[in-house]
Amino acid sequence: MEDVLGMIERRRSIRRFTGADVGREKLVLALKAAMAAPSANNARPWRFIVVTDREKVRALCAAHPHASFGLDAGAVVLPFGKKEGYDWFDQDMAAATENLLIAIANLGLGATWCGMRDPYQCKIREIVGLPDDQYIFALIPVGVPGEVKGPRGDFEEERICWEVYSG
Repeated sequence: MEDVLGMIERRRSIRRFTGADVGREKLVLALKAAMAAPSANNARPWRFIVVTDREKVRALCAAHPHASFGLDAGAVVLPFGKKEGYDWFDQDMAAATENLLIAIANLGLGATWCGMRDPYQCKIREIVGLPDDQYIFALIPVGVPGEVKGPRGDFEEERICWEVYSG
């Protein structure tokens, strides 16, 4: 049981990278974990663009107002899909993204989930050639960590209500 919790607690937001390559095999394994996420009615709305070209990684991180820390990342992962007309898009994409981040951390890599808003979409779509009917859910710089963070341990028993709401 502790192994499962340890895997989850290793997921930390890493914002410094060494600039080293991350390796396609590790990225594929992390994407397999992402695609193992639950999805309403098994709709699986997710698709992923993986960018490893250094110039494009830098351009993507510069195009997002909160991702400039990723300029030295080895890759950027963009989870995307057709959001319009699918009520469970955000939930499904969040589950896939969290699986991706947990896998990345347990493969010895680092990443940070940078959320997307409508104003950020245009420039990023342009860089990767994504059509307007596709919604980019997140921008995730991935790299060999250039910083060390201990496991996350934010458990607070007082946030749990057993059986009924207890204020």
